Amino acid sequence: MLRLKRIGISTGRENVAFLSRACPTYRAAAFEGQGKVEVLAGSKRLVATLDLVDDPAILPPDCLGLSEETFARFGQVEGSDTRLDHPHPPKSREGLHAKIAGRELDEACFRAIIDDIAHHRYSKVEVAAFLVACGSFMTTAETLALTRAMADAGEGLHWPDAPVVVDKHCIGGIPGNRTSMIVVPIVAAHGLPMPKTSSRAITSPAGTADTMEVLANVEVDLNRMREIVAEAKGCLVWGGHVKLSPADDVLISVERPLNIDTREQMVASILSKKKAAGSTHLVIDMPVGPSAKVRSAEDAARLRKLFEYVGDAIGLTLRVTISDGSQPVGRGIGPVLEARDVMAVLENRADAPPDLRERSLALAGRILEFDPALRGGAGMARARELLDSGAALRQMHRIMELQGPPPRVATLGSLSREVVADHDGRVMSIDCYRLARIARLAGAPFDPGAGIDLLRKVGDPVQAGEPLYRIHAEREVEFRFACGLAAEASGYTVNGNGKEPL
Repeated sequence: MLRLKRIGISTGRENVAFLSRACPTYRAAAFEGQGKVEVLAGSKRLVATLDLVDDPAILPPDCLGLSEETFARFGQVEGSDTRLDHPHPPKSREGLHAKIAGRELDEACFRAIIDDIAHHRYSKVEVAAFLVACGSFMTTAETLALTRAMADAGEGLHWPDAPVVVDKHCIGGIPGNRTSMIVVPIVAAHGLPMPKTSSRAITSPAGTADTMEVLANVEVDLNRMREIVAEAKGCLVWGGHVKLSPADDVLISVERPLNIDTREQMVASILSKKKAAGSTHLVIDMPVGPSAKVRSAEDAARLRKLFEYVGDAIGLTLRVTISDGSQPVGRGIGPVLEARDVMAVLENRADAPPDLRERSLALAGRILEFDPALRGGAGMARARELLDSGAALRQMHRIMELQGPPPRVATLGSLSREVVADHDGRVMSIDCYRLARIARLAGAPFDPGAGIDLLRKVGDPVQAGEPLYRIHAEREVEFRFACGLAAEASGYTVNGNGKEPL
């Protein structure tokens, strides 16, 4: 037996165990070939990647170490007796190899793979291989099978007293498009239940969960989520904490560094979360633009059909709306700046970004028309009434109160620099992808006060030396990275006179 020791190292969603190379009980070399071990304590079993330790000050020879997250998953107290075994290959390994070889999988194979991913039986390398294989070849039937498997892998929410449970999701790619934080309080103020679970950013400068965390706690459990929705008719929480479609969170943690975001994986990720959350009616916002995730009408049509096919098959009433993805929405990119824009709209301030306000009203109107009590076409007017009257703002404050205060006070990054125009003209285009990269280099969303404050939008006149946007950062190194990228190319095109983008 080895004594269990908690090692203060974060390994994210991957299980990692640490064994002393001088361990008197187990020969470390016997496990090196596989790179994995099975950790056992009573009836508890856990497969982990094995790392070897040479320093006894870090790990004594008679101890087995587990990283922070792995220790929490194992659920045993420090000092417990543990033993090791050679791991049994995951039951789905054959299916994984078949997918890597380019073969089509049935639903049973996907369920087995997703179950093993959800229970952390695969390493990051194996998960990456699965994602790349799916990105290379995946049929519509496989996308449906993957969606069902992901939706059923974790806990599910049910709302027996609500025949209509609504939700919305934007497929992303447009910085500042934080409409959910306005739509949820509007719809909740009307009385339709909207249990909104949102993602943290994968490749963007902020996800809805990152921005909402500036205003309130987003890490609530399922029971508390039910209570909040029962009282306020809506919530804005992080989906990863409530363990809906948990395999998706593992997949996202690998997608982020690889910058993988395929059409099929996107559909399975979004719809599995909505199905697991108990939604019955869903609006998908699909921005289309030259630097958005979807860049042409043809791509939008194909993705729309895939959403509709899978949505119909899993019992979701689904509408897809196509929106303008030609430039960022609002004036802020990054959690603190986006939260500022959201509250400006909800508070009906004169300086509220009009594009964020109108997009939010249009989406809220479409969702409200799922209500059988509203006459056709009345949704937009009802949404505007709830926003203009202050009812939506009051509902947002109620949701924030019930979710609790944010984990820390987030303020705008103190390091700032303006990026200016080098000649007179008019802003002709803004590269969403470029600005998102600059904002992420500045530290967003990990530093919530980092990001970009937009001072000019498409169509605005600008003179040489006037600012186009302002970069904010909290750390000197990241500030230099962001400013360096902006100096190479700002992402703005001024005038249509054939000049290269600034």
